[in-house]
Amino acid sequence: MAQEEGGSLPEVPARVGASHRITDLARKLHFYDGWAPGYDQDVAALQYRAPRLAVDCLTQAPAGPPHTTLILGVACGTGLVAAEPQARGFLQLHGVDGSPGMLEQSRAHGFYQCLSLCILGQTLPSPEGTFDAVLMVGALSDGQVPCSAVPELLRVTKPGGLACLTTRTNPSNLRFKEALEATLDQLEQAGARERLMAWPVDRWELATSEVEVVPGTSANDGFISGIIYLYRKQEVAQAKGARPSPQPLLGL
Repeated sequence: MAQEEGGSLPEVPARVGASHRITDLARKLHFYDGWAPGYDQDVAALQYRAPRLAVDCLTQAPAGPPHTTLILGVACGTGLVAAEPQARGFLQLHGVDGSPGMLEQSRAHGFYQCLSLCILGQTLPSPEGTFDAVLMVGALSDGQVPCSAVPELLRVTKPGGLACLTTRTNPSNLRFKEALEATLDQLEQAGARERLMAWPVDRWELATSEVEVVPGTSANDGFISGIIYLYRKQEVAQAKGARPSPQPLLGL
């Protein structure tokens, strides 16, 4: 696939739409390889706010001092998300992605200390309980990374560690959101994790089609909505017994 030049808003919806329509995994990864050089410009044109907002959420319940907190970015892409925690002093960053082209861009940015190629939804290349926090922004959605990837995120998180996940809540993604929340609820009911926050966001990114905009806005300047989830992995003793009361978080 030829490399895509990013940043021209009229062309961005076509690329975003194509990325969601491709169902064959090999073709999808090939598409992302070609999109990688222009990806950051495209999401900038869409005024994509999810990376900053997700890190805002994550820092409400810090997993430890920033300079020692080990964070895994899942579906790390070009490294766009990693710029946010690094700017706040989180320097121990590892990343995984299924696209070699995206990892090449991420490696050039230099935000991650370790990068690994991994098909998301399969076993992550880390031992159980490795990371203080796991961050997955933008990938859990219809046509992208499946809900079945979520338990694996929990596996590599340390007991007491955090998992911050996002998904879109625009009309075409509502069925996926319901399935994701069912998966999260099952893990919570099993005592595996505790929900700290579910934060709805109206201005997630610019809509790429008229039917996706938040009611009351126009197709030209309308935004889609999204939601950010923050969970804490339960300690082993807690997971087998009664769940503790959620700790209050600072307001956002």
